[in-house]
Amino acid sequence: MKQILIVDDEAGIRELLSEILIDEGFEVKLANNAEDARNVRNVSKPDLVLLDIWMPDTDGITLLKEWGARGLLTMPVIMMSGHGTIDTAVEATKIGAHAFLEKPFPVRKLLSVVNSVLSKPFDVSTKSGLVLIGTSPSVKRLRSQIQKLKSSRLNVLISGEPGLQVHQVAREFKATSQSWTEVDASRIDMDSGKKMPVLQKEGVVYFRNIHELSKKNQKNLKCHLLELKSNGVRVISSSNRDLSTLMSVGDFDGDLYKLLATGVILATPSLRSRREDIPELANIILERESEIGDINVKGFTTAALNALRNYHWPGNIIQLESVVKTCVQLAAEDLVDIGDIKSLIESKNEKHQNNFVTQLPFDMGLRQAREMFERKYFEYHLANEKGSITKISALTGVDRTHLYRKLKNLGINVNKKQGR
Repeated sequence: MKQILIVDDEAGIRELLSEILIDEGFEVKLANNAEDARNVRNVSKPDLVLLDIWMPDTDGITLLKEWGARGLLTMPVIMMSGHGTIDTAVEATKIGAHAFLEKPFPVRKLLSVVNSVLSKPFDVSTKSGLVLIGTSPSVKRLRSQIQKLKSSRLNVLISGEPGLQVHQVAREFKATSQSWTEVDASRIDMDSGKKMPVLQKEGVVYFRNIHELSKKNQKNLKCHLLELKSNGVRVISSSNRDLSTLMSVGDFDGDLYKLLATGVILATPSLRSRREDIPELANIILERESEIGDINVKGFTTAALNALRNYHWPGNIIQLESVVKTCVQLAAEDLVDIGDIKSLIESKNEKHQNNFVTQLPFDMGLRQAREMFERKYFEYHLANEKGSITKISALTGVDRTHLYRKLKNLGINVNKKQGR
């Protein structure tokens, strides 16, 4: 039996909707404000929510944003309002609502929309990325910049360190009113004569992992971007490598960089630059784990949160997710303590890095020094993770396919069967 949560501050409407839906064979839960809705949603995990927009404590749009930001939109939501406008409906849809009902609505329309939404498979993977969650000045600034750029047609180049989920920042520019084409640059093979996908005029194309293009593909894409520009196509691109550094050593085409960065360059803040957000992020990861599994851990001790906040996080958000998920699964008590944290973030890693820095021959060329560092870096992780490419990919933020290619180029042999 499908369960529906009705959230409305008017008792008469709650009772009327409840009677209608119960007669149709649904189980119904009721909430008269946002706080009640949070509690009911966490305990009963409904299959659908009917959410009123105008409520006294927290309005429905704000609650929808909160659920989306915290990864709690694990069910479809239908918004309701007696004072609906087109702008409100569009905003609700962009945030994650599946439908909008303007009060008063006929019973037939209510049931039609409810049955239609419940009949479609729901994709939980649309939850917001952790990279945009937080109250630190740098994250607030990033969210503000994104909001200002959403309505423009400027090209946007998004940069950030490995492990920062820069693709989540890019997808904030995906609007329901525009065609959106996503292309993984690491898989573009223009050398073989394959053409880029046909793009609609005035649409948006997103090139993910733009730093992974081969030199020949960079040249081909440069020509293609000029054609896109003439058709009014907006280009969003992202990289977890510093493209200016790649240009300085001849690994990235300067003219291509100019085309990608003609509009705006968005810098995604590293996790260590926004330490005040780490406790909130850790708790959200814990909540998300609780959503998908039987987890007995309720939270973190103050000492554990301090340890997380003070760590330097070379792998950024992906590393934080890995550490917290491991702690949640292995913690002996109902609270993750500092011992659980330290066993994962304090190891021979620190000594290894310090010894390596003192051994580096700083008089060699930049390309040679970088290759030497990368070889030592991946050899360390291969030994530490017992050859698991999946774990190394998560820790370093390098795509599995690109990781195999990178290791091969560095002269490090890995058996793909053993690396799983």
